[in-house]
Amino acid sequence: MQIFELEPTEIKLNRDKDRLDVTFEDGESFEFSAEYLRVMSPSAEVQGHAPDQRKTVPGKKNVKITGIEEVGHYAIGLTFDDGHDTGVYSWKHLYEIGKNREFLWDRYIRELEEQGLSR
Repeated sequence: MQIFELEPTEIKLNRDKDRLDVTFEDGESFEFSAEYLRVMSPSAEVQGHAPDQRKTVPGKKNVKITGIEEVGHYAIGLTFDDGHDTGVYSWKHLYEIGKNREFLWDRYIRELEEQGLSR
């Protein structure tokens, strides 16, 4: 098993609680909207237990982050104002969804459209 080596040097929730900024040791910095983090939650509720079980989560355009909790030295847990609180966002997960944001967001928007759902 390969261990993800990079850790954040800063994690900052903005005043409106609708954006989380994360900077990593290698200088990479990502601005995550609360909506993006919510719909990309690594929880089984969203991701399922296999890739074909992943769910498209609609209606999260105005979701807010209401809590951040450290999980060991490898992740954070986020709580959202819609009650979702089961995703453990590892440093690796945050880095990967930051690096692949454009692809993942475009796929999410396309899935919403295909299923007749809205943000």
